[in-house]
Amino acid sequence: MLVTYIQSINQAMHEEMERDETVMLLGEDVGILGGAFKASEGLLERFGSERVVDTPISETLIVGAGVGLAIQGMRPILEMQFVDFISCGFDQIVNMAATLRYRHGGQTSCPIVIRGPCGAGVHGGLYHSQNPEAWFTHVPGLKVVVPATAYDAKGLLKAAIRDDDPVIYLEHKFLYRRIKEEIPADDYIVPIGKAALRKEGRDVSVITYGSPVHAVMKAARDMASEIDIEVIDLRTLHPLDWKTIRESVKKTGKALIIHEARLTGGIGGEIAARIAEELFEVLDGPVMRLASKDTHNAFAGPMEEYIIPNQEKVTEAIRKIAAY
Repeated sequence: MLVTYIQSINQAMHEEMERDETVMLLGEDVGILGGAFKASEGLLERFGSERVVDTPISETLIVGAGVGLAIQGMRPILEMQFVDFISCGFDQIVNMAATLRYRHGGQTSCPIVIRGPCGAGVHGGLYHSQNPEAWFTHVPGLKVVVPATAYDAKGLLKAAIRDDDPVIYLEHKFLYRRIKEEIPADDYIVPIGKAALRKEGRDVSVITYGSPVHAVMKAARDMASEIDIEVIDLRTLHPLDWKTIRESVKKTGKALIIHEARLTGGIGGEIAARIAEELFEVLDGPVMRLASKDTHNAFAGPMEEYIIPNQEKVTEAIRKIAAY
C-alpha cells in the first residue's frame, strides 16, 4: 500500500503512542480537529484527551508544558501548527530544553519532539512558509531532522520520539500529499545523524535535504547523459553526518549545497566552510550554494518561484559547477 508523507507521520505517532504509554501529543487543534493538516487524525479517538491535548494558541505554553512533562517522565510530541511560530517558544527551546541535561550534569533529560510543517511552494506568504532550521543547528543539546521521503518521515519521527534529547522535527508541507511510497509494515527507525546516499555519481556531489531532494533527483535523472551527479540527502542537520559528505566530495572534487532556507546564515554556509577547510586539496572548483533569496517569502506564485530554489535553478546550478 502506498503511504503519503503525512500518513507516515500519523502512523509513527499512532505506533509510538501504542508502544509507550508515556508518549503524548500537545498542540493547537491536534485533538478534535485532528490537526490543521490532519497529521494527528484518529489519535484523540484512540488514546483519549489525557494523551492528546488541545492547547491554547500559545507556542510558549506548548513547549513549556512539554519540558515540564518530560522532566516528570513523559515523552511529549509538541506540534507547532505552522513551524514559523516556533519562534514564540524560542526561549523555552533554546534556554530550557536544550540546556537541561547539561545544567543537571547528565542526571536528567528532556525527551521532547517539536514537530510542525515548514517550507514554501504552497503560496503561504510570510508566516506560513519559513524554514527555521538554522536557528537551532547553532544550539548544543538540540537535534534537528528534516525528512524528504515518507519512509524517512516515519522512521525519523519514531527515532526522535525514542530519543532522550529534544529533537526539532521539520516536515515540509509541500510534500505532505505529493510524496507517496511503500513503507514496511514492520517496526523500523531511521537513525538520527545518518545521511542517505540517494544516488552515486562521479562528477559532482550535491548535498541537500527536505523538499529540494526531489528536484535534485529529477535533475540527476534528466541530466544523466551529460553529468553523473552524486546526491546526498542529509536527513539530519544536527548532528551532521560529516563522514558521508567528506567521502563524497573526496570522490567527485566538486560540491554544491542546496537548501530552501535563505542563503545567508543557512546550514549550507557551515557545510561549505568545513569542506573548504578540510578538503581544499581535493577540490576541483569552488564550493557552491543554492538557496532561497535573502527576503521574506512572497504570497504571489511568480514571486515565490523567483525566491525559492526551483527546478530550473537547481538544474542551472548543477550545470554551472560541473562546467567549472
